[in-house]
Amino acid sequence: MRDADDDVRSDPPLWSIGLAVLVILAAPLALYSLAPSGPLRAGDTIFSHGQQRVYAAAAGTAVGLQARETCLLDPDTPLIILELQDEQEKGNLLATVQGNSVSEWPFCPAHTQVLVSIHQIFQKPDPWDAPTRRLSWIFGK
Repeated sequence: MRDADDDVRSDPPLWSIGLAVLVILAAPLALYSLAPSGPLRAGDTIFSHGQQRVYAAAAGTAVGLQARETCLLDPDTPLIILELQDEQEKGNLLATVQGNSVSEWPFCPAHTQVLVSIHQIFQKPDPWDAPTRRLSWIFGK
């Protein structure tokens, strides 16, 4: 004859399953945030650090109806490196703007080739930045 206590003990507790799922989902995020950035290479995706004024690679690039030498990158605008100007990663990079649908001056339209300095970019986004900003916005109100 089976006892009711034996059935309860044989079932796995839900909190241990939930904890295992949490660890499995959080491990890649933690490893990504701890991994160092690699060297810059042609074809890598980089992001603008804040709002940056950059030079267009082709002088007189048409932005809207006017020709401009400079344009603005929004914060966290994705760029693809086309060419490294200085192999020591201290100089300028030739990159093309990706993901910017705004084509009015002073913003850089998509597929514009721009010259950016190393201090104007970062290589990998911080995965904790967006949740931190959202939480500060929620609790700031």
